[in-house]
Amino acid sequence: MKKQIFIAAVFLAATVLGTHKALAQNSGQATTSVNIVLADVLSMDVGTVASGGTVDFNYLNTTDYNSSKNVTVPNSLVIISSKNFDVKVKSEGANFVSGANLIPVDILQVKAIPGGSLTGTMNEVTLSPTDQALVSNANSGSKQSLNIAYSISAEKASKVLLGKPKGTYTQMVTYTATAL
Repeated sequence: MKKQIFIAAVFLAATVLGTHKALAQNSGQATTSVNIVLADVLSMDVGTVASGGTVDFNYLNTTDYNSSKNVTVPNSLVIISSKNFDVKVKSEGANFVSGANLIPVDILQVKAIPGGSLTGTMNEVTLSPTDQALVSNANSGSKQSLNIAYSISAEKASKVLLGKPKGTYTQMVTYTATAL
């Protein structure tokens, strides 16, 4: 009987000490679930040069009308995107306008050129009021810059511009980034 009491006491002590020890090990731990919630983003940075910028072509003498003119704007667009995307360009109307005088927008070539950090298929388009892909399948990334070159050929300058009334002819050009 003493042996059974001794065994019961040892068992009871082991159970109490074992439970106490197990509780002590777990009482200093806690677990937390950490979530990272992602949303797709696609925007043109406020630092984009094209936002509110101006591109000027000056035709002041006969040499100007007989020469191609090119204007390159570094960092024209700065884009942030979580997915691959296209950059499209279009004019807001069919003509450059100076009062009642008009020049068709298709006089202007717009070209995405290497040199910025944006990568993708770079294209050259003839400006029109219809969206056209200036860059196709650009890679996702942050603060990617795109350089854009604008040009008017000597042929178009002499055939279309020569003989138009003097003035400043204006048209808005819109760039749109679209996720793939």
